[in-house]
Amino acid sequence: MRQYLAILLTAGFGLAVAGGMVVLSALFGPKKRTPVKQEPFECGMPPAMEPRGMARVNFYLVAVLFVMFDVEIVFLYPWAVSLRQLGPAAFWAMAGFLGVLLAGLVYAVKKGALEWD
Repeated sequence: MRQYLAILLTAGFGLAVAGGMVVLSALFGPKKRTPVKQEPFECGMPPAMEPRGMARVNFYLVAVLFVMFDVEIVFLYPWAVSLRQLGPAAFWAMAGFLGVLLAGLVYAVKKGALEWD
């Protein structure tokens, strides 16, 4: 149990800070709603235009593809740092991993996930 003490303390501190912010906001935050307070706020300026509504599906597809390839870099960096110690089996394992990701990218491009027409 001692080895998990740091994790538990960090999680407890994070939860305490988040809970404290919610409680303090509820206690000391503004209570009176006025039309001025209800207006949208954009970088200290009046809004430049009306909201356009829902974002298109292509936006979400590109976002998911970005996250997928961003996570790939998380796996690729430690592998590249320790490739010599890992040997040729690690090279071929990562080649297979990158092959699967490349196949996913080719599939997304053929399906038109990256087209913005």
